[in-house]
Amino acid sequence: MNPLVEHAGNAPVRHPREVEQVVAGVATSDGAGVRLTRVLTQALQRRLDPFLMLDAFGSDKPDDYIAGFPDHPHRGFETITYMLAGRMRHRDSAGNEGLLENGGVQWMTAGRGVIHSEIPEQQDGVMEGFQLWLNLPARDKMIPAWYRDIKAAEIPSAVVAQGVSLRVIAGESHGLRGLVERPATAPLYLDIGLPAGARFSQPLEPGFNAFVYVYRGEAAVAGRAIGVKRMAILANAPMSDGVVVEAGPEGARLLLIAGCPLGEPIAQYGPFVMNTQDQIYAAVSDYREGRLG
Repeated sequence: MNPLVEHAGNAPVRHPREVEQVVAGVATSDGAGVRLTRVLTQALQRRLDPFLMLDAFGSDKPDDYIAGFPDHPHRGFETITYMLAGRMRHRDSAGNEGLLENGGVQWMTAGRGVIHSEIPEQQDGVMEGFQLWLNLPARDKMIPAWYRDIKAAEIPSAVVAQGVSLRVIAGESHGLRGLVERPATAPLYLDIGLPAGARFSQPLEPGFNAFVYVYRGEAAVAGRAIGVKRMAILANAPMSDGVVVEAGPEGARLLLIAGCPLGEPIAQYGPFVMNTQDQIYAAVSDYREGRLG
């Protein structure tokens, strides 16, 4: 882990983005009955390309999460699971196994196909975190599956100006660079903790799609309040060069996520995300015939 030090900071943001829309998310369940909130839904996939889904889960009630996510397939995209609290065991058909624990990240590329399970390894206590789906460009949808566990201590972290805590899961911020890079989509994934009244700025490419998800306290972007468990989609003004976030009176903790849109067709059927319906039919057939993963 990088030492917790005061950091020099990014280039100044002179034309910050505004908020286009605030989204509440949809309560749902997945896997074997895990209760969660689907923040980035299928209806927002094209607006937030290259991101396909963001789920937020968090409960201290074992019945809400204990059954986990038994064996299920994926093809055509990547999953990035960020665990704030709890323990989840990953196993997959490529022979990978890992334990996702407090503050850790699991980055999995489904590529041409993988079958995996994510099962809690705790009987009580809080299980909290996020799963983000990142699309793959058409040329990479059939690459071999890949997996990496990133422990909490490995994630580049620092305390920057005004006491803001920063963890860089992907992309670059305040001189810190995430451990996984994807040239096609250039994802930025930051976990930011702001004391009361603190401000944080981050440069963003004007053409990148970006959003903020507040999971503790309250924040504001360009004067618009973003309450807890709300996602703010940031406007793509041609002259904008970044975003400035300010914490409310109780402070805030939030995710800032951005990436370069692929601009390609999106065809999705459950856990398969391809470019055409014919490719979806092939994925379903491969899964049924035992050829996927």
